[in-house]
Amino acid sequence: MLKVGSLQVTENIERNRLVLTNIETFGKIDIRVGEIVRAEPYPEAKKPSIKLWINFGSELGEKKSSAQITQHYTPRTLIGRQIIAVVNFSPRQIGKFVSEVLVLGVPDSGGDGIILLEPEMRAALGGKVH
Repeated sequence: MLKVGSLQVTENIERNRLVLTNIETFGKIDIRVGEIVRAEPYPEAKKPSIKLWINFGSELGEKKSSAQITQHYTPRTLIGRQIIAVVNFSPRQIGKFVSEVLVLGVPDSGGDGIILLEPEMRAALGGKVH
């Protein structure tokens, strides 16, 4: 709140404003279930990261990603874990590594690390999020 004379004005802070979209736009984002089959430290990255190889089943095959998840995960603890990822973004060059998918996560309660989004139960590889 900002007080101007006897008026109280709510500040419109850009980073806190909700930007609305529609179901058609959301439908263009292809979000799928994958299983991490290989993971390696990525010390060359600007921020501590792990390189991931993720199997999305027979339709999409194996895709690569780089994720800043070292606060809560090690490469060894990631193998066999199912994750949720956006699979239709353009590939991004992350240093010498090409990231083909965006693995989804949320900040932990302390705001220091990322927690991966995972299916609650085993899901079909390549299964689309609805």
